[in-house]
Amino acid sequence: MINAAVRVSIFSLGFCLAMLSPQLTLGQQAAPPAPPAPTHGAAPAPAEVAGILNLRGRVVTAIDMRSRLDFGARAPDRPVMAIGIEFKGESYGLLVDAVGEVIPLAVSERQANPSNLDPRLARVAAGVYRLEGQLLVELDVDCVLDIRSSAVAA
Repeated sequence: MINAAVRVSIFSLGFCLAMLSPQLTLGQQAAPPAPPAPTHGAAPAPAEVAGILNLRGRVVTAIDMRSRLDFGARAPDRPVMAIGIEFKGESYGLLVDAVGEVIPLAVSERQANPSNLDPRLARVAAGVYRLEGQLLVELDVDCVLDIRSSAVAA
């Protein structure tokens, strides 16, 4: 029996270690503060939308993952990293605390979300992997970027 493996991009956000499929990622870089997105008379953007930024030559919508997951504000002196992803034809920069490595994981090792997973993570988690002494949360990009419905629900 062949055990399929995937390579994943790992990042940290507060107390959480999370991952995205690298097929979605455009790259990563240190992110300067994103300027507010222009509204031109439109309704203001949800709090998760930090503005826009230039990520490796692309103008992308910056999503503050701390705000998106209700993790509280980042300390002003803390560096910010952006993970660029392409999703449904749009480019995004997910603002996170730190970016780790790309590692292989066996698909068969993926587990359902534990019942005691922090509810802020459970609403966007597709599953978990148990690593040495840590839980790696696999984010469901559909849920992470479903900002409009979460703003309506709030």
